[in-house]
Amino acid sequence: MTSKITRRDTIRLLSLGAISSPLIGSLTHAADPVLSGPPKSVAAILTAYRPGLHADVLVGKVLEGWKQDGGPGPNLKLASMYIDQSNPDDLGLKLAAKYRVPIFDTIEGAVTLGKGEVAVDGVLSVGEHGNYPWNDKGQHLYPRRRFFEGITDTFEKYNKVVPVFSDKHLGPEWQDAKWMYEKARELNVPFMAGSSVPVSFRKPDYAPPLNSDIESAVAVGYSGLDIYGFHTLDVLQAFVERRRGGETGVAWVQCVQGDDMWRALDEGHVRKDVLDAVLDAVPKESNDPRSVRGDNNAVFLFQYTDGLRAAVLMLAGFSRGFAVSIKIKNQSRPQAVHIEERYQPRHPHFAYLLRGIEHMIHTGKPSYPVERTYLSSGILDRALTSRHEGHRKIETPELAAIKYTPTNYPHAPLPKLTT
Repeated sequence: MTSKITRRDTIRLLSLGAISSPLIGSLTHAADPVLSGPPKSVAAILTAYRPGLHADVLVGKVLEGWKQDGGPGPNLKLASMYIDQSNPDDLGLKLAAKYRVPIFDTIEGAVTLGKGEVAVDGVLSVGEHGNYPWNDKGQHLYPRRRFFEGITDTFEKYNKVVPVFSDKHLGPEWQDAKWMYEKARELNVPFMAGSSVPVSFRKPDYAPPLNSDIESAVAVGYSGLDIYGFHTLDVLQAFVERRRGGETGVAWVQCVQGDDMWRALDEGHVRKDVLDAVLDAVPKESNDPRSVRGDNNAVFLFQYTDGLRAAVLMLAGFSRGFAVSIKIKNQSRPQAVHIEERYQPRHPHFAYLLRGIEHMIHTGKPSYPVERTYLSSGILDRALTSRHEGHRKIETPELAAIKYTPTNYPHAPLPKLTT
C-alpha cells in the first residue's frame, strides 16, 4: 500500500502559504509572493549545535532544506554563527566548514560579519540546550537575555535594527523576560519568540474561531515543568487568545501538586467535561492520570482578568504528548485536540515555526504577537515560583497588564493521504 498527497491537498497547503508534510520540500516560494525575492541573510546566535538540538532543527533547515536532505528550503541564507559552547566534533562546526559559514567568537561579530555595521537581515537566537545552571525554582538558566542583550547592544552601537527570533520562552526568569520584551519595544525591534508546538499538527485539524466565547480551557503536557511546561502553556495560549475581546492578561497563578492538584480540579476550577475531554485526547503511557506522582506532576491553575479560568496539567508518566480542550458557549460539547509534534523526517513542526520566522525577516513584521510568549513565560515563572514558595496563590498584576490582539496565523495542516 502506498500513500500520496492529492492535488486538492497541495492546493490547500499552498493557499495557506504552508509547507506540505511529510513532503516538506515540495513547496516553492511561488506560493507566497513575499518570499519570492532574493534570500535574506541571517545570523545564528546559538548555545550549542549538535544533532537533534533546536539549533539543528532550525538552523539546519536554513542550511540544508526543509527536510534537511539538500532539497528546497526557506528563502534565507545563513551568513554567520556564534556558538556559546562547542566541541571540535560538533555538527555546527562541520556544517559551517561544509557551507563556508563563518563562526565568530562574539555576538557583535556574527551580527556585523566583522564589517563595522549591522550586516544581516535578521537574527535567530537559539538559547536552548547546553551546559547551563539551574536555579532553586527549577528554571534552566539559558542565556537568552545575554544573547538578546548582545544583539540589541550591537543594534544600538550601529544604529540599525533587524528582526529577531528568540527560541522558546523569554527569560527564563521573569525579570529577564520583562527586560527582553521592553528592550525590543524601546528599540522597535521586530520580535518573535516561542514554541514550535502552537504551529504544529493538530488532530483534529482545528482552531477556535476568532472572538469565540470560550468558557473553560485545559491543556495537558508531559516531561519537565520548565522545559515542557512552557510548550504546554504556549499552545494553550494559542487557543485561548482567540476568545472574544482578545487577550486581557492573567490575574493570578498557582501551582498545586499531589492529591491537592486533583482536589482543586474536582472542586471546579475548570469544567469536568473539558478536563475529561483533554485527558481522553492525549496519547497515554498509563490509564490513570491520578495515580502518577513525582516532581514533574503538577497543575498550573490561573485566571484571566476577564474571568476565564484555565489549567495546565503536567502529567509525566501518564501523558506522552500535548492536548488542549476548550468549551465554547452554546456548543454542546468541548473540543479536544491532540497536538502532534513528531511527524518525520527531521521534526517538520519546526519547519512551520521557521516559516513564520522567515516571513517576519522578509516583511519586517512578526507573524504573530510576541506578547503570547511573553504572557506564557510569565505564567510559567509564577507557577514555578508558587511551587517553590509552598504552592501559594500569587496575584499577578504584571501579567494582568499584558493585553494583545491575536493574528489568524495558520498551524501546520494535517496531510490528507489517499491510497
